[in-house]
Amino acid sequence: MRFSKVTLPTISALGIASLLAATSARADPWPRFRGPNGDGVSLDKGVPVAWSEKDGILWKTAVPGLGNSSPVVWGDRIFVQSASPDGKERWILCYSTSSGDTLWKQVVPGVRARIHSKNSLASSTPATDGERVYAVIWDCKDVGVYAYDVRGTPLWRRSLGEFVSQHGAGVSPIVYDGKIIVANDQDGSSTLIALDAQSGRIVWQSPREPFRACYSTPFVLATMGQSPRVIVASTAGVTSYDPADGKADWNWKWVFSGMPLRTVSSPVFQEGLVFVNSGDGNGDRHTVAVRLGKENERAGQRLVWEKQRGFPYVPSMLVSGEHLFYVNDDGIAGCYVARTGESVWTERLGGKVTASPVLIDGKVYAANESGTVFVFPATTSFRLLAKNQIGEAVIATPAVSDGRLYIRGKEHLFCIGRPRGQS
Repeated sequence: MRFSKVTLPTISALGIASLLAATSARADPWPRFRGPNGDGVSLDKGVPVAWSEKDGILWKTAVPGLGNSSPVVWGDRIFVQSASPDGKERWILCYSTSSGDTLWKQVVPGVRARIHSKNSLASSTPATDGERVYAVIWDCKDVGVYAYDVRGTPLWRRSLGEFVSQHGAGVSPIVYDGKIIVANDQDGSSTLIALDAQSGRIVWQSPREPFRACYSTPFVLATMGQSPRVIVASTAGVTSYDPADGKADWNWKWVFSGMPLRTVSSPVFQEGLVFVNSGDGNGDRHTVAVRLGKENERAGQRLVWEKQRGFPYVPSMLVSGEHLFYVNDDGIAGCYVARTGESVWTERLGGKVTASPVLIDGKVYAANESGTVFVFPATTSFRLLAKNQIGEAVIATPAVSDGRLYIRGKEHLFCIGRPRGQS
């Protein structure tokens, strides 16, 4: 059975023009955390491999406040979230892709709360369908989903209730088939929720087994001859849901040798396997390759391979061809055979890493927390192509759209690319 990811960020009444824009080779949007497929892979070409402030950085613009939210891009607009340093406000910001100018800002009141040192009060990445932008916002008591049109007009708000976690909030939404889907996983409570994109009403809710709060973002998967499914990963395991009604059709339960670990990075898939990471701050790690499909559940053959060292905790992985690539939290890059879990190579890049790498035209772009961006080919032998400097800390995962790389640093948003007309 062959598997393929649903590539359109939404299938709704957006119109033929929006759908054509979504499939354009040069104008693919980056509408959610880790791009249109949620796997960090861009089809763009022409993004510079090496750059400097004088050559390659087209513009940089100051981003007010503090936040780990990644940028998302649709057409000529970039959306990102931030929070005021005093914690009294949460911001949804919109920038121009051509100049970096601020187009609008919306404000949601909030307060300060205790969070993990690497978290922020604006760690959720928004999602957009080109018609509206959707932001998950935690005011340090309740978490809610807020919808705005692309011009910044508030449309609706839906409270999801109180959020409880020692590390704070940070889950990111996805958009599919006219629904906003949120994995509202927290300490002692876990629910997968779908909201109507136009009104914000709850379409369905599916409870999950709770452990400690997880921050993994779901993806939508289609199999030939079968309906699409929402794939969700957390400490509870990996589950497939029908996006129409939220009913689960199969589940793999994660079994740990010790205390259950936390799932922060987002899953990726290839050739019928979904790859999921978990870990904790003490250095424990557990990565699994799980086979999809109901027939495998009956045969008890879901778990294909597992590793308990070396793989990332926070950064998500990448798949290219037959291989799985990663850069872990300690700045070590690796390549594995996806089907078997066999190691091909590992290489130390350096620095601590929180941002997930992205794959552009067969090359991995990985930013460490010091603002160094390493570029190497996604091949079976390691070769460093470039080592670029942003000049400030990077925690957020980059975005790619229309031949440009967007990196959200601690203080600025950077646009890296070639001037129009240059190849």
